Amino acid sequence: MSSAARKYPFLDWTVLVPVAAIIALAFSWGRELPGLVVVLVALCLAGAVLAAVHHAEVVAHRVGEPFGSLVLAVAVTVIEVALVVTLMADGGEKSASLARDTVFAAVMITCNGIAGLSLLVGALRNRVAVFNAEGTGAALATVATLATLSLVLPTFTTSKPGPEFSTAQLTFAAVASLALYGLFIAVQTVRHRDYFLPVTAGPDGSSDESHAAPPTAPAALASLGLLVVALVAVVGDAKAVSPAIEAGVAKAGMPQAVVGVIIALLVLLPETLAAVRAARRDRVQTSLNLAYGSALASIGLTIPAIALASLWLSGPLLLGLGAVHMVLLALTVVVGALTIVPGRATLLQGGVHLVLLAAYLFLAVSP
Repeated sequence: MSSAARKYPFLDWTVLVPVAAIIALAFSWGRELPGLVVVLVALCLAGAVLAAVHHAEVVAHRVGEPFGSLVLAVAVTVIEVALVVTLMADGGEKSASLARDTVFAAVMITCNGIAGLSLLVGALRNRVAVFNAEGTGAALATVATLATLSLVLPTFTTSKPGPEFSTAQLTFAAVASLALYGLFIAVQTVRHRDYFLPVTAGPDGSSDESHAAPPTAPAALASLGLLVVALVAVVGDAKAVSPAIEAGVAKAGMPQAVVGVIIALLVLLPETLAAVRAARRDRVQTSLNLAYGSALASIGLTIPAIALASLWLSGPLLLGLGAVHMVLLALTVVVGALTIVPGRATLLQGGVHLVLLAAYLFLAVSP
């Protein structure tokens, strides 16, 4: 931080960039943007991602783990859910599969991309990445259960034709998702909090390494507010540049579903960067908390939200996955379980997860 920023904190880039990104969002929302403006909005988006990671780390330093990773995961997911519901309300029948595609993209990116990259970085640093198998295994089991209930079963139920739930089935899936997510949060933050702390950390969540003093409560609250502003800017600017992305995808002759994947990748950038930075500091458990916590929040909050929104949304709500995506989900769960059980991972496990993500991305482009 420069001397001017120390004297005038509001001049720091971590304050100015989110504000600039929000201004860019306000002027670009709902408008057709020329090429130069698209580039400027994209730059604001990238800056907002970096600012979000900074403020998430400030909050995490104040509240400790696993609360810090929980704040970032829930904050970005709540904003993402609001965006999905808004797009579904505006999109009509063409957005019938939007919730399914968004949730599944989030699951694959977090469970294979963020987790695999974190394990790779942790193993490169210490040859072996070490984490708590108890907490991480519980998180993966909950992700697998929620994903199967919400994304796999609709393909096989018979109450309605097609990969849809009936009203009663959707209500059950929503209640079950919310209940399981709430139970997981209670276990993670209260009853078995020690299962989700880095293995090198003490009982208070602090690392054995020396760290700067935690920020003051006002500074943490300011960072929390700026974190929300930055995440709103990330999601909103991603939506603002989506028409340009859609045009590029259409020009390249790729399926329309690729747009959702690209948007999901952009929206999950703050969590990805935060997870990699934690892994570089030998806190792989924090990285995995972010990865699986984001997947859980995506399912546990999106399904209840769209169930509620379906009361006034018209058109079908397609939730069931196709055969190819079900195979990828099953492989992700099996490989994830084999990775987690020992509580230790090498470069190989990180590479396997990244190859699974690459397979998902390739098959999205070339189904």
